[in-house]
Amino acid sequence: MSLSQLGQSVTAAASPEQAVLECVPNPHPGDVYLVRFTAPEFTSLCPVTGQPDFAHLVIDYVPDQSLVESKSLKLFLTSFRNHGAFHEDCTLAIAKRCVAAARPAWLRIAAFWYPRGGIPIDVFWQTGTPPIGLWLPDPGVPGYRGRG
Repeated sequence: MSLSQLGQSVTAAASPEQAVLECVPNPHPGDVYLVRFTAPEFTSLCPVTGQPDFAHLVIDYVPDQSLVESKSLKLFLTSFRNHGAFHEDCTLAIAKRCVAAARPAWLRIAAFWYPRGGIPIDVFWQTGTPPIGLWLPDPGVPGYRGRG
C-alpha cells in the first residue's frame, strides 16, 4: 500500500481532475457494512456567476476490496472550492470518482444544496439496489424549510 497524502503535508489540488483520491485495503471484504462520509460544509462555485455554492454531502457506500482513504477524500472535496460546476455535475462527479477509485459494492450520494435564488437543489444518486441485509440509515439531513 502506497499512500501519497496520509501522514504528509499536502495542499489541495487546483481542480478535481488533479486531485488524487486514494484507497486502502478493506480489512473485512465480504462483510456487508456501510461507511458514511458527511461533509456539511462542501463548497464549489457557480459556473456562470462565480458565486460560491454550499452543500451538505452524505456519501454512503458498501466497500468491496477497498476503502476510500478519508484524508484524500477531504482534499478531493476541497479541490471543488475554486471549481465552477452546476450542483448536479458536482454531485455526480464526486460519486463517480469514488466509484472509480474504490469500486464499492454499492454507493449513494445525497447532496443538500443551500438555496441560491430562493431555490434549494437537492441531488441524489446511487449505483443500484442496496445489498440485501444492509442497515441503511436515513441521511439525517432535513429538507429545506426556509424560515418557517
